Amino acid sequence: MSAKIVLGVTGSIAAHKAADLASLLTKAKADVRVVMTADAQRFITPLPFKTLTRNPVVTDLYDEDEGWKPTHIAFADEADLLVIAPATANVIAKLAHGLADDALSCIALALNPKAKLLIAPAMNGKMWLHAATQANVAILKKRGAAFIGPDEGMLSCGYEGIGRLWPVDKIAELALKLVR
Repeated sequence: MSAKIVLGVTGSIAAHKAADLASLLTKAKADVRVVMTADAQRFITPLPFKTLTRNPVVTDLYDEDEGWKPTHIAFADEADLLVIAPATANVIAKLAHGLADDALSCIALALNPKAKLLIAPAMNGKMWLHAATQANVAILKKRGAAFIGPDEGMLSCGYEGIGRLWPVDKIAELALKLVR
């Protein structure tokens, strides 16, 4: 039986790298289900994820599969792991404070207690280092969330520093380790 991994993709320039992550996880025989925020869709379309995972992509809270159970609840119930990559400051804040206003945040809030949560931040370095973001990260770590990154280097905003998405091969490696 393969691991069921929900991959949450949020609105960051690094969203395109999530397609490579989806591919690596699928090649490792994981059953990958992708959930994209509206902002993520400003950077990449659902089509690459659908093709690479061979599964439909959830882009809206009201996307429904066949059957009676809401898709976001089914995903939350069945997941062994929720990976959010890239994770913006906004989604980290939502998770820390229990806000659930889209498919991804509803899945996170309803996640079955046996499932693990892996967060791979990607944002401007000042946003990452801001006291509010650091407090939100601390809340999530206290609840058992694992973090990978962010990495240092040239950021898309033109600054040099911390904030880059961790290399996707390393995210995939940790994700697979968490579900074994």
